[in-house]
Amino acid sequence: MLALTSLIASCGGSLYKVKPKVDAPIVGGKERSAGGFTLRAVALLTDEESQELFEANLPLAGLLPVRIEMSNESGSPLPFKHVRFHLRDGEGREWKARTIKQTVSIILKTDEIYLYNPKARKKFEEDMSTHAFDLSAPLDVGRHRRGLIFFQTPNSEQVANQHGLVLSIEGLPQPIDVTLNW
Repeated sequence: MLALTSLIASCGGSLYKVKPKVDAPIVGGKERSAGGFTLRAVALLTDEESQELFEANLPLAGLLPVRIEMSNESGSPLPFKHVRFHLRDGEGREWKARTIKQTVSIILKTDEIYLYNPKARKKFEEDMSTHAFDLSAPLDVGRHRRGLIFFQTPNSEQVANQHGLVLSIEGLPQPIDVTLNW
């Protein structure tokens, strides 16, 4: 009975240990500006980076988090209602942007976790959400925003050494393309 009680109590936290978000500027990313907006981005390509942040192997799951920093010097707020993020690889294949719920589902499926406390899953989603790039509120003039956008490989295969990754943002006054790696 004591073992069962301790097992149930241990399932109350998150499924994975997610590090708290540190809202620091992106170091070493690629930067592009257009139409009063500046975008800096870097892809988290290694397993070590995803393990450190999320205690999960995102590249194995076919997921690539891209850290984004956007600044608005355009003169008017930017609502994200019509803004779309696209990622293409060197072969021209389109990667799919994924929501936090979709990302969590992919991680659990890859790790073959089918039985869990629903509260633990919700906590994991909440913890991951703190790292996500906020698309719900407009980006005011003179402000910047940082966060991750998660992309899934075209055929849900593992993320390997991807060359020629290009992040495109549509819905801004002028589209922006950033080459993340060569």
